[in-house]
Amino acid sequence: MSVFLKENQQNVDQMSNKSGTLYFLGTGTSQGVPVIGCSCEVCTSQNPKDSRSRSSVHIVFNGIHLQIDAGPDFRQQMIDAGLTHVDAVLFTHEHQDHIAGLDDTRPIIFRTGNEMLIYAQQRVINRIKKVYDYAFEPQQYPGAPRIHATYIDDGQKFSVRGVQIQSLPVIHGRLPILGYRVGGLAYLTDTNFIPESTYDLLKDLEVLVIDALHHRNHFSHYTLEQAIEQAKEIGAKRTYFIHMSHYMGLHEAISSKLPENMFLSFDGLEIQFD
Repeated sequence: MSVFLKENQQNVDQMSNKSGTLYFLGTGTSQGVPVIGCSCEVCTSQNPKDSRSRSSVHIVFNGIHLQIDAGPDFRQQMIDAGLTHVDAVLFTHEHQDHIAGLDDTRPIIFRTGNEMLIYAQQRVINRIKKVYDYAFEPQQYPGAPRIHATYIDDGQKFSVRGVQIQSLPVIHGRLPILGYRVGGLAYLTDTNFIPESTYDLLKDLEVLVIDALHHRNHFSHYTLEQAIEQAKEIGAKRTYFIHMSHYMGLHEAISSKLPENMFLSFDGLEIQFD
């Protein structure tokens, strides 16, 4: 059964004519929440909004299904969301919590008879080809996934089945990675620095999704306070925070303290956008 929950009905009614849907498949860090062996109040919470699988989102825009990252929880996330199709996977970077689920696109490949399209920086695709070497062999064994990889440059605009996508260069610690913009939605996970040139690509946003790890300074992620400041500067109509650790705190407690039109995301949230 799908656990996906739409925004409150008033918002859904107001946005019924929107052309895009964003599914928050996972909203946690590389360890997920609950963390194995942890007995903190977040990891033991009975509120499903405090259970955060590894971060990824699914976008349906003008009928095209775009998956951003496919981590180790991808299979169960798709099942929970009731989603059955992916036209392309856009990778933000090569860390294992963002690429470990690519093989789980096999049922979609088998059902459609099409190669799975993936898009990423050359460095990232090189890593994926190493991890999934069996998917790129000239003579593949029966049952191997068939994947077609396309390199994209920092700041490049490209198209997937008619949907225009803008890559968004950001920095994850010292690693140059990508976010993505589709229509009025921008997705920036795993970042602690946004270059000035990228701000120009973030104008007139309806929805911003941005990294907010917890409350203590981190070498490669924004804190919640830093993410709030970035959100204010970018000025999207609505902002959702993602990639949250158990140190973020309880969903309800933190949500009650956020500025207007800023929200903690949670696994199972579904929103509409242009």
